Amino acid sequence: MPRIYATPEQLSAWTGQPAPEGAERLLARASEDVEDALLCAAYATDAAGMPTDPAVVLALADATCAQVEYQLATGDDGTGAAGRWGSVSIGPVSLGDRRDAPAAVGDLDLAPRAQRALRRAGLLPGVIW
Repeated sequence: MPRIYATPEQLSAWTGQPAPEGAERLLARASEDVEDALLCAAYATDAAGMPTDPAVVLALADATCAQVEYQLATGDDGTGAAGRWGSVSIGPVSLGDRRDAPAAVGDLDLAPRAQRALRRAGLLPGVIW
């Protein structure tokens, strides 16, 4: 069972807006992104792999909400496909180009605010506490 680090209610509180349609799916995909950023992080978990320290629980929820907020702002639906293609049209001429997504932690397009939440909590790779 996938670990999901934030609820639609937490997302709504984070953004100050009602949770978007499909919030559960967006949070599940954002949770996967957060997990990918934490491959070398060490923190206490329960039997289901969920964090037990309240500060870590909050940091993962914040990072997950920040990731969804970022994806919504960039037009991504959580698949990672947004921003990879661009097009330009001038009169009858239409050109398309391929763009790569910006690189971040481990080639993951992690939201800057998500990365900061994880860093403040000491959870980024290489940090052991």
